[in-house]
Amino acid sequence: MKKIRNFRHLKQRDRDRIHALFMNGHSQKDMALILGIHPSTVSREINRYPRKTYKYSATTAQKDADVKRLNSKRIGIKIESYPELKQYIIKQLKKLRSPDEIAGRLKRMNIESRVGTNAIYKWLYSSYGQQYCQYLCTKRTRSKKQSKLGKKVLIPNRISFKDRPNIGIHAERDLFVSPKNCHSKASGLLIVVPEAKLFSGSIIPNRQARVVDDSINTKLNYLNIDTFLADNGIENVHHNKLPIPSYFCDLGSPWQKPHVEGGIGLIRRWFIPKGTNLSKISDDVFQSQLHLLNHKYRKSLGYRSAHEVACERGIIKRVPKQSLSKAIAFR
Repeated sequence: MKKIRNFRHLKQRDRDRIHALFMNGHSQKDMALILGIHPSTVSREINRYPRKTYKYSATTAQKDADVKRLNSKRIGIKIESYPELKQYIIKQLKKLRSPDEIAGRLKRMNIESRVGTNAIYKWLYSSYGQQYCQYLCTKRTRSKKQSKLGKKVLIPNRISFKDRPNIGIHAERDLFVSPKNCHSKASGLLIVVPEAKLFSGSIIPNRQARVVDDSINTKLNYLNIDTFLADNGIENVHHNKLPIPSYFCDLGSPWQKPHVEGGIGLIRRWFIPKGTNLSKISDDVFQSQLHLLNHKYRKSLGYRSAHEVACERGIIKRVPKQSLSKAIAFR
């Protein structure tokens, strides 16, 4: 295995020693051994200055290094340093090309002086390129601040999904909400059993933990599952009160419960598009929508419905006939 060499930047003390050793006729290999660095580092440092003078100034070298380091951190400096690259980016922006398109095309064309998507955005949001932000789709002139909620621990006694046992029937749960401009607190609770792709849920008046827990307990009367996988929303703060254990995704990682996320997307595409005020959707209507999805023939289930597979595997509990009218979507 090739040994990985440690790298460090030269400091003023290192350059002073190189200066002294170089002027006293020591070889580059000896200087590298004394300083504890690679001989190539010494060679590059000395070769930055004319060798014919046989002079090396530690003070000048440190001053040049400080300026270079300062300029390397300036936002957009690379694009500003290459006028042809800058003009190409501006031309493409005026054609309503996105920074991702421009960076990808530069890479495909194998242009030597090119930049990535993030570098173009940083240049656009700087004083150099802000005037060209008008050609972006969002017209945004500065980067969007990211939410800091992920740093807060809201769930007590939270157990990671990585510690979930491999045996048993697992389910995922999540909420989808009304848009903020509707001033409605109504939300939709969706439970998905990945093993059978079975959907269950209800429309609830708000996201309070007590309301969510009551709805989940009602659904558990008809579902035979062993664990839940949930996100880190405040509605799950009383998860210890549920009859089955709950496990949680990592902070800011909803993709770790893909089945319920995909289920919400399916409901959005078929019945309840984004922007819908959920207070105007009755629970009976929502149950009929889930009923339709649970009885669709799925290729992944061998063209059987989720209801059929769930019944075969005992995921749906047998309920009395008089209770069928109150059962969840798979009635």
